Amino acid sequence: MNKTFTPSSDADLAPFNRLESEVRSYVRAFPVLFDRGLNTTLIAADGREYIDFFGGAGALNYGHNNPAFKQALLDYIERDGIVHSLDLATNAKKAFIEAFEKHILQPRGLEYKLQFPGPTGTNAVEAALKLARQATGSSNVVAFTNGFHGVSAGALAATGYKDFRTASGISLANVTMLPYDGYLGEGIDTLDYFEKLLDDPNSGLDKPAAVILEAVQGEGGINIASTQWLRRLRELTKRHGILLILDEIQAGIGRTGKFFAFEWSGIVPDIITLSKSLSAYGTPMSLVLIRPEIDVWKPAAHTGTFRGNNLAFVTAKAAFDVFWSDTKFQDEIARKSAVLEGELKTIADAFPALGLSVRGRGLMFGLVCDKHRTFASAVSKEALSRGLVIETAGSYGEVVKFMTALTITEGDLRRGLGIIRDSISTLAAKFN
Repeated sequence: MNKTFTPSSDADLAPFNRLESEVRSYVRAFPVLFDRGLNTTLIAADGREYIDFFGGAGALNYGHNNPAFKQALLDYIERDGIVHSLDLATNAKKAFIEAFEKHILQPRGLEYKLQFPGPTGTNAVEAALKLARQATGSSNVVAFTNGFHGVSAGALAATGYKDFRTASGISLANVTMLPYDGYLGEGIDTLDYFEKLLDDPNSGLDKPAAVILEAVQGEGGINIASTQWLRRLRELTKRHGILLILDEIQAGIGRTGKFFAFEWSGIVPDIITLSKSLSAYGTPMSLVLIRPEIDVWKPAAHTGTFRGNNLAFVTAKAAFDVFWSDTKFQDEIARKSAVLEGELKTIADAFPALGLSVRGRGLMFGLVCDKHRTFASAVSKEALSRGLVIETAGSYGEVVKFMTALTITEGDLRRGLGIIRDSISTLAAKFN
């Protein structure tokens, strides 16, 4: 690797600055003209190599251009396999459905119908919320503080982020926000409040059609709902006839060490939304899993031009066959998770004046600095100058967010963590 990682030249970035909308965000944090990617290495147009701890914000759990899937994709394209199909039957879709049933649903004793909405995560959330309202006849939905479910209108109403909500330009209604697990501090079970609202007929809470949440909040700052809290929430929703929707778009597909993040608690949701790493290759794809008895859709009641991405079906099916046919991949994630957690705790302990803390699960971790809200962004910027791409999260951007590919080598994992440590060492005096 080169030792100097300055931003790409003004000439390289000029077309983006001149013609692309002001809405762009990640290119501002990482002003580099990237050209190629291989597993957890990003290669800039000028040949500089970066370690990728960003992972496409959760869309690249299997790394860039995984060779286990690339050949299957190339073969499919070479033989003129169907690419666009709406919801027509294709061999690629059939193979995906059968592999998903064999490797994901059956081993977990799960029974769901599969709905293929539009290609993004917010499309899946929109479909899930619409279905829940149709199935129950209620319009209200409960969501949680610091949750992120997308930026189209329905999903955005269930998202807590102020900047996203303000940008909507309309009133965001029919969602009641409640405190997530741990939001009010240790020793306070936030579900006491929810249960009281449900039990009191005069509480003013319109009976929800559904509750939607992430078992691990990613954009919210790597907040983990405890097993006890999730089980109590499942019991509450069952008792009151409320559907439970688990948003597994970022925390799913192995990110926390199991295929679904909710698996750690043993609960079974009524509806599950999936996207991001589902396609295994960074191509757009989303999926809604629906308990069969609430699949009340009428034909064409929810459509989308790009709900039949066969290229995504091909790579996703290959991922199931390669990584989810046994427990070896999960064991590998657990081993790397121990390395990541241990090294982050060592880093936190090495800089006591900063008041750093560590939280996370699997290969989804956060290094938190509540004491200095600009610290995480400073670490991200410094790390980029040293050849590491990593983002931030949390209400105030106070969390350095670790979302490296699950396929990262231990060597690259340790090298990236070394860059983080060196970056913090450089910055520590400024923030002490």
